[in-house]
Amino acid sequence: MVCGGFTCSKNALCSLNVVYMLVGLLLIGVAAWGKGFGLVSSIHIIGGVIAVGVFLLLIAIVGLIGAMHHHQVMLFFYMVILFIVFLFQFGVSCSCLAMNRGQQEALLNSTWGMLENKTKTDLESQLNCCGLLNVTDSRKKFEEDWQNCPALCKKSGVCYSCGVMMLNHATEALKILGGVGLFFSFTEILGVWLAVRYRNQKDPRANPSAFL
Repeated sequence: MVCGGFTCSKNALCSLNVVYMLVGLLLIGVAAWGKGFGLVSSIHIIGGVIAVGVFLLLIAIVGLIGAMHHHQVMLFFYMVILFIVFLFQFGVSCSCLAMNRGQQEALLNSTWGMLENKTKTDLESQLNCCGLLNVTDSRKKFEEDWQNCPALCKKSGVCYSCGVMMLNHATEALKILGGVGLFFSFTEILGVWLAVRYRNQKDPRANPSAFL
């Protein structure tokens, strides 16, 4: 059987979905580990990571079952959902790679405003910093965060703002995030192509006169 045949397409699609299942389980495990060790206390962050892991796991299971049984309906929904995920992930990855300093500050400000106070204090303790950005537009909020800051640097009187520390590493982190996102987005379009190809192939074990 040549590599472009039915069996090769089936094995490639099954292998790809096994990888997606492992990634989904890894995301769920990391979120549970982070919560168990107290690294992240926000239920929204933990819930978001677990939701992404469960979603990826379910999509992989649908794709794996569809590939194993050559199920037309499951393969159709699998490739449609995977293509939508590809479009979303490709757009977010390109945005991460193209984001400049001003956009990074705006993103940090909006994200910081949505965080719970417990999550903020956890970040301040772990990064040994206080507040986000000491700028005119958010001076009142910065002073409020400074009063509630539990970081050890506050006692010494020399404390950097968390925004400055985050921005120092944000460009590198966004490049890594965008690069990894682009890599996985191309594996998703590969999965769509394999599903379309495999779905339109005949099963050699089926009735030769039956058309798919």
